[in-house]
Amino acid sequence: MKIINLMEDTQGEKDLFAEHGFCVYIEVCTESSAQTTVQSAMQNLTQKLLVDTGASEKTWENAKRLGVDVKDVDFVILSHGHYDHSGGILSFAKQNPDAEIYMHADAGGDYYHLKGSREKYIGIDKRILELSNIRLLEDGCRINPQVTVYSGVTGRRKWPKSNLKLKKKEGGEYVQDSFSHEQYVVVEENGKRALISGCAHNGILNILDKYMEIYQSAPDVLISGFHMVKGGDYNMEEIKLIQDVAKELSGFTNTRFYTGHCTGAPAFLIMKEIMKDRLIYMHTGDAVYL
Repeated sequence: MKIINLMEDTQGEKDLFAEHGFCVYIEVCTESSAQTTVQSAMQNLTQKLLVDTGASEKTWENAKRLGVDVKDVDFVILSHGHYDHSGGILSFAKQNPDAEIYMHADAGGDYYHLKGSREKYIGIDKRILELSNIRLLEDGCRINPQVTVYSGVTGRRKWPKSNLKLKKKEGGEYVQDSFSHEQYVVVEENGKRALISGCAHNGILNILDKYMEIYQSAPDVLISGFHMVKGGDYNMEEIKLIQDVAKELSGFTNTRFYTGHCTGAPAFLIMKEIMKDRLIYMHTGDAVYL
């Protein structure tokens, strides 16, 4: 399994665009190919998928520079209904109109970021919902033997406080976003599993609780933003929450953690002090092999 970060907020060692957004490209061998001969393995038995599409078409320029042809992508999974994860969908669909795009049925809601008296729409471009290849999911699904989507995370243990400014507009009123539109991707190959979440708005510990309920064992790799970023300094309560999350993640002794995007550099450094080599920052262009 190969996972390449096509878009993230920070630039790594490669000459690539970096902007506020998230997109990972994944190649995974089909179940049948794991048992084929060398000769038959030369055939096209590799699935290619995207989790999210970044905030703009810059994602596809990065893909080109990294040797990824978006026309070969089999399908896309949207982690949740925010612009910085869905902004590349329309430009992707022009290049690859046949690839199915899976999103939660609630992903098309009217989502806003409130800061004082200012409001900013952060939902998806509504034109996305008019695409013929959109597939709306209610409770996740098993797309194929290698790829599963799950949702329905309702726990609030160590819930990111930065979520409090994120609202849904209903009937002209702002209500707290429940993040029912968030879903998570599990990719399996040769007995190994990778769990990918875009922002972990529902809290990474709650997402892992649901994962453990489903699979009864920890993922080998977890890739996710932790949505701990903050414009100013953290208070002591916020620092303790970040530390507590890092301590609990450290208990998953067989899991490697990759993060970036909405985690924020200060929170990453706090967590890194506790998790050491178990936590890795995944910049634009970085790759993970499993």
